[in-house]
Amino acid sequence: MGPTILAIESSCDETSAAVIKNGKVLNNIIATQSVHENYGGVVPELASRAHQQNIVPVVDEALKTADIRKEQLDAIAFTKGPGLLGALLVGSSFAKSMALALDIPLIEVNHMQAHILAHFIDDPKPAFPFLCLTVSGGHTQIVLVKDYLNMKIVGETRDDAVGEAFDKSAKLMGLPYPGGPLIDRYAKEGDPTRFHFPDSDIDGLDFSFSGIKTAFLYFLRAEKRKDPEFVEKNLSDICASLQFSLIRTLLMKLEKASTMYGIQEIAVAGGVSANSELRNTLETVAKEKKWNVYVPQIQYCTDNAGMIAIASHYKFLSKEFSSLYTSPEARMKI
Repeated sequence: MGPTILAIESSCDETSAAVIKNGKVLNNIIATQSVHENYGGVVPELASRAHQQNIVPVVDEALKTADIRKEQLDAIAFTKGPGLLGALLVGSSFAKSMALALDIPLIEVNHMQAHILAHFIDDPKPAFPFLCLTVSGGHTQIVLVKDYLNMKIVGETRDDAVGEAFDKSAKLMGLPYPGGPLIDRYAKEGDPTRFHFPDSDIDGLDFSFSGIKTAFLYFLRAEKRKDPEFVEKNLSDICASLQFSLIRTLLMKLEKASTMYGIQEIAVAGGVSANSELRNTLETVAKEKKWNVYVPQIQYCTDNAGMIAIASHYKFLSKEFSSLYTSPEARMKI
């Protein structure tokens, strides 16, 4: 019998709670924050306030739909980071208070580690060791995963994340936030070879996306001087060409890592893993390279508490509790 854990995620603009029991994620409750659409990006202070409003009803719904009383919980887990400081504080403060009140262990979870462990929520699950490409608005990494809690970053972005490149490029085209999914949608009708944007092929397995963002900015400026309606007239082709360049960069490094480590178990995680073209291209490359590829369900790609729950399950089994928790045995010795 495994533990029953309440998990809380509040790293950015999603307030989420999930319950896991015996290693099975029972639910994944997510409250989104639409307020940021008015500003073209996440406003940290507004995100923090929205988390304060959402966290109690979200946690309450998670417990109710899982048919779990708080007295039945064995631990409380929360996202320690990385993320927005104010947003993280709301989730961590709630989790700490609840754990102290119930006198049960507190488990701190790394957000990026949780994205990788989301692959163990449902079947099929990758075999160790495997390589995981973690792609989101804040991170782009290639991680060598040797075990549930034994991971090593072997490549990462030196400047901007690929998710940011998607969203900032969308903003330059006048698309609303979040722009990444819109680029994916418009690209389906476009020609990915019509416009060319430079690759950021730097040494090793690291990435760089600042160059392509700058090139895209100057490209739009030059074309709009010739025709102010250039973006509107060519939106699908622009999106398809930009997306092709960004995904080509990701896959080029992933192929290099696979060859370097001799690993054909390949996973993709993070918000950008919901991108349909990335999934399709990865499937094509997998057939050529004879890779076994794993991508989580869409609900576990973006920020969510389900991934925090599965990560906390393995941390509980390894007794990796927060230093803020003092076990009854230890208290007896004080």
